[in-house]
Amino acid sequence: MAQYNTIVIKIGSSTLTTKEGKLDVANLTRLASEMAEQLKDNGKKIVITTSGAIVTGAEKLGLREKLKSIPEKQAAAAVGQSALMRQYEKAFEIFGLPVAQVLLTREEVSDEQKRINAYHTFKTLLELNVVPVVNENDTVAVEEIKVGDNDRLSAYVAELIKADLLILLSDIDGFYLKSQSDIPYKVEEITEITDEIRAAAGHPSTQLGTGGMITKLQAVEICSPAGIAVVIADGREKGVLSKILAGEKVGTIFHPQGKKHKGGKV
Repeated sequence: MAQYNTIVIKIGSSTLTTKEGKLDVANLTRLASEMAEQLKDNGKKIVITTSGAIVTGAEKLGLREKLKSIPEKQAAAAVGQSALMRQYEKAFEIFGLPVAQVLLTREEVSDEQKRINAYHTFKTLLELNVVPVVNENDTVAVEEIKVGDNDRLSAYVAELIKADLLILLSDIDGFYLKSQSDIPYKVEEITEITDEIRAAAGHPSTQLGTGGMITKLQAVEICSPAGIAVVIADGREKGVLSKILAGEKVGTIFHPQGKKHKGGKV
């Protein structure tokens, strides 16, 4: 069984949002508890990439209608960032673990000097047993500097810090293909991104295309050459993190094609 020591965990909006469109504090707290167990008992190093800032801000501002304009979304993100971080802080505080907010745009993951600076920030935070909580800087990011989605952002972070594993938590419990009888079935392991896999990710009429599966596959393609495994799993399954790290068949694992770079690992 592969050993995963440095892990990036992306928590999607569906995992952090109730059916009423509010921040799901109970599920956030449960996931924090699972992460704290891995951090304190098993010595793992974990970086979180989180969604939920805009939803949290919209809730606080009483904006129940879907936000349409960029300024509306940026305003909601500005309000929601602090509220979301407060919930993460409260959840991890129970276990004596501090958290740190890290806001990124595409510049920090593409410009070489900024990458180096960001790497050293993550390295120091993890050495100090701090849990970095990453989000795109939605309050200022415009199209030219946006990564655009947290699946790819989490992959860029995983590649930046030379993580061993990226876990994408959403409302999808894995990657699905269709049988010859046109019946969807979950694939437990994928070793190569084929044309069939790419076609399935973009299929609009089945659950293959829900939950942003295309961007999840793009995240895999960022991580795979860097030797980083990726797991897609259901963020509401109890014990999901411990099951994955224990090697149980949870969700779908994409095995990397490349080898990890030696040296410089966080």
